[in-house]
Order: sequence, then C-alpha cells, then structure tokens
Amino acid sequence: MCSLRELGLTDLGVRQLDKLVNSVLPSVSQQEVLLPSNTSSQTAWRTSHLSSHSFFCNKHGKVVYLCNEKFSPPVFSLQSPSPLQSIYTELQYWPVWVQSRGFKTLRTKTRQLQLSSDRSMDSDGFTPSFMKHVKGVEEAKNELQEVVEFLRNPQKFTALGGKLPKGILLVGPPGTGKTLLARAVAGEADVPFYYASGSEFDEMFVGVGASRIRNLFREAKANAPCVIFIDELDSVGGKRIESPMHPYSRQTINQLLAEMDGFKPNEGVIIIGATNFPEALDNALIRPGRFDMQVTVPKPDVKGRTEILNWYLKKIKVDPDIEAKIIARGTVGFSGADLENLVNQAALKAAVDGKDMVTMKELEFAKDKILMGPERRSVEIDKRNKLITAYHESGHAIVAYYTKDAMPINKATIMPRGPSLGHVSMLPENDRWSETRSQLLAQMDVSMGGRVAEEIIFGNESITTGASSDFDSATKIAKLMVTRFGMCEKLGVMTYSDMTKQSPETQAAVEHEVRILLKDSYERAKALLKSHAKEHKNLADALLMYETLDAKEIQLVLEGKTLETR
Repeated sequence: MCSLRELGLTDLGVRQLDKLVNSVLPSVSQQEVLLPSNTSSQTAWRTSHLSSHSFFCNKHGKVVYLCNEKFSPPVFSLQSPSPLQSIYTELQYWPVWVQSRGFKTLRTKTRQLQLSSDRSMDSDGFTPSFMKHVKGVEEAKNELQEVVEFLRNPQKFTALGGKLPKGILLVGPPGTGKTLLARAVAGEADVPFYYASGSEFDEMFVGVGASRIRNLFREAKANAPCVIFIDELDSVGGKRIESPMHPYSRQTINQLLAEMDGFKPNEGVIIIGATNFPEALDNALIRPGRFDMQVTVPKPDVKGRTEILNWYLKKIKVDPDIEAKIIARGTVGFSGADLENLVNQAALKAAVDGKDMVTMKELEFAKDKILMGPERRSVEIDKRNKLITAYHESGHAIVAYYTKDAMPINKATIMPRGPSLGHVSMLPENDRWSETRSQLLAQMDVSMGGRVAEEIIFGNESITTGASSDFDSATKIAKLMVTRFGMCEKLGVMTYSDMTKQSPETQAAVEHEVRILLKDSYERAKALLKSHAKEHKNLADALLMYETLDAKEIQLVLEGKTLETR
C-alpha cells in the first residue's frame, strides 16, 4: 500500500494536512467500520455527498466501482492513524461518480480509473456496434472506414503531412442507419463515443447552449482520440438569422464553430453530425475544415433490403422456406427502420395467431398493413359494391398481366384496407433507377384499367368514384412526361417547372398534350379488356370467392385452370 510519504510529502506537510482534514471533515471512530460484503453497506462517507459543479442534471451520471468485483461494495482500511492517510487509502476503493454533463458518454476503452478487468461503463447497457452490424449502406461504410483507420493509427496519415479530418456529416432520410454508422465507427476503432442530440444544448437560460458545447468538447479532448456524435445537427447548427424571437441562439452555434475549427487546435476528436435536412445548416458549419466529409446514407436498394431483412429475421424464429428477397422486392422505399418494424409486426401477428414461427404469410400481412393500412373485416359491403370492386380490381390485374412493360403482379384483393375497398399490388423485379417511355405508358394503362372495367361491365351510368386515385396517378405521369421528361413531340425537350409563369398559350398546349396521353391510354386499356373479356370474368369470380389472390393463383385463373380449395 502506498503511503503519503512515498508520494513526496514531508512529515511536516503530512501533519499540516492532517490538521486541515480534521478541521474540515467529520472524524471516523474505530467502531465505524464497514459491514462485510454479504450485508448491506453502511459507510461513514456516502456517495450522496458527491456533487457536480455543473448545472446539468445528473440523470446520465453513473457509479464506477474501482475493485475487481463489479458489484462488491467499497472496502475501506482504517489501519493508519493519520486521517489524511485513511482518506487516501479509502479513496482507492471509493466509487467514482463519472459525470456526463448532460450528454451520454458511451466508452469502450479502459480508462485510468478502471482496473484491468473487462466491464462496461455504460449505464444504459450499451453494446458496441461494429461495421458488420450495419447493412444496406455499403458505400457509406466504405467512406467511413477511412475514419476508422485514422482513429486506429493517426500517425499513418500525418506522416505524409496530411491533415486529419475533423468532421463527417451524415445526410439521409430518417431510419437509414446514420446513428448506427456513427456508433460502428467508434466500435471499430475502440475509442470513447460521446452522444448528444442537437436539441439538448439550448434551453431557456442564456449561455446554456454554449456552455454545454464547451463541456462536451472539454471532456472529449481529455479522452482523445474519440468520437463526438451530434444527432439532428440542424437544430443546433441551423443558419444564423436576425430574429427578435431568438436573439441569443447564435451563441451556441458560434461556440460549436470555434470548437471545431477555432484558434485552438482540436486534434484527435472526430465530430460526426447527422441530419435529415442539410439545406438548413449554416454555411460556416459545413465548410471544409469543420465538416470535411459529407456522406450520403440513402434508403437501401433491393440488395440492401434483403440483407437487412435477413439480419432481423435471424433474431426471431422463422420458417426456413422464407424468401427475404420477395419481401424486399415489394418494399421499395423502405428504410432500415421500416424493415425492422415489418419483421416485428410479422412476429406479433404470428404470436397472436398462436404459431411457433414466422412464415411468409405473416411477412406479407405485415407489409400490406404498413403500405395500405390494417384489414377492415368488420366493414359490411353489399353485393353490388363488392361485385363492382371485384371487376374494378380485375381490370387493373388484366391490363398489368397482358401489357408488355408493366410491372409483375404481386397480389389482388377485394379486402378493404385503409380508405380503399381493394387493391392490386405490383412486385418489380429490381429497383427502377430510371424508366422508359413505354414503362410510363404501361403504368398509365394499368391505372386506367379499373374505370375501363366498370364502364364495360356496368355501363357509363354506373361508373363509380373509386377510380379517383387512379386518375391522379395517371395524370401525374402524363404531366411529368410533357413538362419534365421531354417525352412530347409537339413541345420537344423543353422543361416547364412552374406552369403559373408560362404564357396562356403554353399552358393550353401542355394541357392538350396531357389530355392526348390520357385519352390514348384509356383507349388502349379498353381494347385490351375487350379482347380478354373471358379472363376478366373468371378473375372477378375468383376474387369474389377467395377475396385475395397471389401472383401464382392469378396466373392459374388467367390460364383457365382451377384453384385448389383453401
């Protein structure tokens, strides 16, 4: 055990310090000893006496025991007659209150205060993330791998005279994995990770935001190399404007600018910011020297969605015959968070139905629920409206099946979901990064199929309002073809972004070309349905009997084969 004299204090200095301690702290009698470790601890000095000089709330603070056993109480030694020596000895095992100053500190490296035993310092049970946990954003992972290499071996980059990056801005829609990427960077490099939300800095008192920025960077610099992650950066780093509503809001961003690239050097601290709205950020914040890199984290493509689905499906009990790629093809535009929710919804559905594993049926149910809303089985629909709905949806399916450039059919149903009485869903083979003119025309034809079917079967006087959303979709495509895509021979390749600024003659010409495209599409759908009247009737009858048909069942019906009894 180390004594105070071994630390360099003279006998006179020890006596003076003993006298000072005796006058300030309450004395501890020899009877006031700790109970054994298997009983509740009663100590003379309590952790509640510890306090923080910060005005931050202590909700993120935590007690770190400096002994070999994680949950053992502090062990005091009262052998030395010197009060100061006693306190010094006791503090070797005293629980240290690690104050996170209003932001969460997720540390993965062993600090000086800890012994060599492996144990987490996160009060929230933080599990480090690694790049292998991030799926569907390969390009973003590759770009951030450079940051990982810097944190592991900074001399490799500075040896050639290059400057180390200071900040990385992650830009992308919500739920794409920006926070997970930041945690993976810290996990791969095995460095401390500091997390803060942009909205946590400012409060009602002037100067609070700037003070929190200073405290955050002060602690980060003391533990460099490390990663600071600021989520929702636009809430603290928005453009500075003259506003009487927030006259002091610029102090916070000014302090952030100074910390990132001010007069004092800031080596070894990597700042990662995430935002869904990069246009709102201040220009001084996103310039080189502060945020040197901007990494886009997009929504995953079909390959990425398949990887994400497989990752989450491994965490639940699933049928071995599940094909994640089929679900991935039908979830265009889903983020990683959406796919996680889909798998969770499927697991809940399987539990409600009393199944012991998740099958494709539950995954399809969850996908339809997210895309179109829950089933409304309690809705009572009379036979007439049900018949019209069956022919309407069959019209969409027939046009989609027999049109060359239309997307493959996924399923058709007359089960009410959300605001609709039925729907036909498509299942593209791959994500479409661009579309041809024939593909756009095919989409318009499929949209027209419902109204055309109503007119052919029930007459012009019995058409319904159910095709309103179909017309919206077809009209939008036709307008884009004329005004944006240059797919109109009469108006050429000129774009018309704002029709209100165009002359009356130009507006009339655009509307005329849009009407021509819509009329031609309507006529093509009518001709196709008339030529396949028998198949149209068979498909409508099958929908009335079974309510929902998948792609294979639709193909069997259109080929004139009978369906298996369900």
